[in-house]
Amino acid sequence: MTHDFHAWSEIDNGTVPVEDGELFYETAGPGSGPAVVLLHGGMLDQHMWDEQFAWLVNSGLRVIRYDSRGHGLSSTVTGDWANHDDLAALLDALDVPRAALVGLSHGARVALDTALAHPERVAALFLASPGISGRAFTDPFVLGHIREQVAAIGEPDGAERYVEHFLRLWVDGPHRAPSAVHPGFRERMRACAAANVEVHADGAGAGIPLEVGAFDRLGEIRVPTTVLDGDLDAADISANAHAIALAVPGARRIRVPAAGHMVNLENTPLFDGELHAFLASLAL
Repeated sequence: MTHDFHAWSEIDNGTVPVEDGELFYETAGPGSGPAVVLLHGGMLDQHMWDEQFAWLVNSGLRVIRYDSRGHGLSSTVTGDWANHDDLAALLDALDVPRAALVGLSHGARVALDTALAHPERVAALFLASPGISGRAFTDPFVLGHIREQVAAIGEPDGAERYVEHFLRLWVDGPHRAPSAVHPGFRERMRACAAANVEVHADGAGAGIPLEVGAFDRLGEIRVPTTVLDGDLDAADISANAHAIALAVPGARRIRVPAAGHMVNLENTPLFDGELHAFLASLAL
């Protein structure tokens, strides 16, 4: 049975001040209930979670999603900043003592940093296609496209080229030609990334994210953790998922078939089923 979640839970949105800026967020669900926070990937924004946001709210949880600094409707970067401190400030402003963090790619990287820097705020980790602070990329496929992105900066067609390399890296992946990816899905990702590049161009090089070096500290994490990675993703991401599964006590790894980096959008039934089961297993 389906419900229109607007019928019982208005979506609230607004901004929360952080140091030298503000974060734009949306939240819905019971005001005092257990909270789930959705953290998007780099160059994207909170709308990559549209599908999950709807059913999570409908399931009776309090759900929060937001645009990280330098993305979407949040502030452009003006200097060095810490994404994990931004998230803690958001939780403070929304009066959320602890939350389960659901992050993809860069969002998973921020979730891990937050679990280490603010462990009292994190109840569980559901990490998809994870980045990990303190671990450099080594996959020649990834390094090659990053070099091309850097070379595109400042060129007349640089923004378009930059976004195309983002798509090759984090939508198509190393095992597929662009033509093998669903065109509507690829265009959705392209439009989102292009908007971010345009809106936040002034922040490029304005500061660096301060991180905790999670790769060497994964064994300190003490909350229920599940990690997912797509079988068509880059080798670096598979290595990250493997490292988390090995080092975090009790962590569970799920390989997602027929999916590249954006596992929540490419194999949505599997992703949603695993997330639902994970959240149901927690005493939130």
